[in-house]
Parts: sequence; structure tokens; C-alpha cells
Amino acid sequence: MSIHGLILEVRVTGCRKLRDTEFFTRQDPYVVLEYATTKLRTRTCTDGGRNPTFDEKFHIPLIEGLRELNVVVWNSNTLTHDDFIGSGRVYLHKVLANGYDDSSWPLQTRNMRSAGEVKLIMHVDVSAMKNKMGRSIGAASTHSVPPPSMPAPAPVPIPAPAAAPALASAVPYTGVPPSYPPAPAYPAASAYSAYPTPSQSPYTTTEYPPPLQQAYPPPSAGYPPSYPPQPYGQPYPPQPYGQPYPLPPEAQSPYPPAPYPGTYPPRPY
Repeated sequence: MSIHGLILEVRVTGCRKLRDTEFFTRQDPYVVLEYATTKLRTRTCTDGGRNPTFDEKFHIPLIEGLRELNVVVWNSNTLTHDDFIGSGRVYLHKVLANGYDDSSWPLQTRNMRSAGEVKLIMHVDVSAMKNKMGRSIGAASTHSVPPPSMPAPAPVPIPAPAAAPALASAVPYTGVPPSYPPAPAYPAASAYSAYPTPSQSPYTTTEYPPPLQQAYPPPSAGYPPSYPPQPYGQPYPPQPYGQPYPLPPEAQSPYPPAPYPGTYPPRPY
């Protein structure tokens, strides 16, 4: 939707909680609206301090592609340059969509610190914008020129396909399918007899002789039994119950010989 040529009505009501640039007296603020190359200034609110009131109205023609304006607040000085209080950016999307906007817009210093806020009431005629859009659509449909008609191309004749030459050896169709000779049957079974059965086998099977079973010779009767083993140094067979075994010879003493002669324990020095 084009906004070119529409009139935006902006009413500057006042400011709140402005940054104070004076130390001993009250500041004298004023507001400047900037849109493209247009600059509009309110009157100076003498001794307005931090909450000045202006209540002034301005009309700004809109430009297509620019949907925001800048607002700058200054403190008026008589002998020196005016002091910068703060600035902010005002977006026009809400007023262009609804036709009305009465929001407060924040102000900031050059160091991006809060400098208060400014109250604006904006109004734009949305019906005029819609009527303008409808007129542009109607004019476009009225003055539209139909495209030039192109002559239809002449049809190109298509030659008929040539008939295929008849085959010399073709046989006329009689409607009766040709009869083929019957397929020969499978050969009959052979007259030879089947494989001979095991009873009729011409080969003779010779049975192997049974293995010779030779018994091991019996153990000799004079071989002394060795089980159970006897204790070391004791003769066989064991003595009857209650009789002691004979003492082993001295050459076979069960105790090991002493490492050295002497008495135990050794005598003290």
C-alpha cells in the first residue's frame, strides 16, 4: 500500500522526566521533528524544567519508503549554544495500519542513556489511502490495452502414408489353423532287467576268519604282592597285633646325623 502524498498529523503534547542540563535555574526545552528534509520546531517552554508542555500540531506529507521520523529535544540558552537533552526515533507502522497512535517515545543521550520521554498523538486518513489505492487499480484496469492478436498460422497438410508392398510369398488366410504333425512319443522302457539283487550277485563274498583270542598267561605265583606299601624300613609282612616291629639297624637310623659334635644349647662365652 503506497503512502506517498498522504498527510500525517502530529501533535506534540509534552515531555516527562527530561534530563536536566541546568544547575542553578530551570531549563527551557523545545522539540524538533525531523522527517526527510523537513524540520518542524515547537515553541520554547520557558522554565519548563523536566516536564514541559507544548500542545502543538504539525502536518507532514509522507514519502514512499520512509516510515519513521526523528524527535530531538533541546534546552534553549540566550548567551551560549543550546544544550542537547535527548533524541528518539518514532516508527509509523501503527498509525499507518490503524490510522491513530498516541504513544510515548523514549529519549536517549549520545551515550545511550535515558533522557526522558516525549508524548505524541499522530493521525492519518486511512480511508483516503484506500480510496487512492482503489482509484489507481481502476485506472490501471480502464487504460489497459489488450495485447495485439496474432494471425493464426495456416494448417500444414500431412501426406497420407504410402501402402506397404504385398509379399509375393504371402499365403492367403483361410481361417483354419494349419495342422502340425503329432509329436513323437517318448521311447519305451528298456527290455534289460533291472540291477541284480544282492542274492543274485555273481560276486562271492568271503567271510574273514574270526580273530584269534589268546589269553594272557597267568601271573606267576611266586610274585610277591606289592600292595599296600609298607613303611620305610619295615619288613613284609606286617607283625601281628600287639607285637612290636624289630628295630632298624643302626646304619639305617631314622634321624639324620648331627651337623657337628657338641652340646646343645652352646655354652655362653
